[in-house]
Amino acid sequence: MKDFVFHAVPGSPFARSAYAALIEKGTAFRITPLAPGASKQPAHMERHAFGRIPVLDHGDFRLYETAAILRYIDRVLPTPPLTPADPQMAARMDQVMSINDWYLFNGVNNVIGFQRIVKPRLLGIPADEDAVAAALPKAHAVINELSRLLGRHDYFAGANVSLADLLVMPQLDFLAATPEWAILSASVPNIVAWLGRMNERPSMQATTWEKVAALANAA
Repeated sequence: MKDFVFHAVPGSPFARSAYAALIEKGTAFRITPLAPGASKQPAHMERHAFGRIPVLDHGDFRLYETAAILRYIDRVLPTPPLTPADPQMAARMDQVMSINDWYLFNGVNNVIGFQRIVKPRLLGIPADEDAVAAALPKAHAVINELSRLLGRHDYFAGANVSLADLLVMPQLDFLAATPEWAILSASVPNIVAWLGRMNERPSMQATTWEKVAALANAA
């Protein structure tokens, strides 16, 4: 079988989604680690025209954009399925995946998570408190809408975990490590319970920042 090889910063929430999908499929993968900031260097820009992560190499096939990578994994490794058979639930999965990319990451986690975690822990730079405050209204709107869409379901596309859960969970887990999470999560107990269920999955326990860093260092 062709190896699944990722080019990524080990702590990337987007990369974690792809790793978790392969673990859900029972399939191994390798990581070619990038240092923070290396995604904008010429070597990686040859892999990804926009300098983002992760990039997947599967044999001689190269792919970027996490949602595309997740769908590719689910197509080439169809068991167990991570896309619902029901068209409406599959559409809900797609909707939540788009919310993740356009609203949860863009304007929320790439601000709050970056300011609270990446800047002080990785770059040694204090957080921009004004930027965090400006992102909070959008963060509340996104979390509340995710709560509404989840409703009483165990997972975003019904009774079983889907690609949507694997994409959203690392973003919310990252956000949950910030002081703002206490306020953001106070009125969404279903999201808190969902995050707890997701954190119990072996695929998530095996892809914590520390475990992925150790895996990358061993490559």
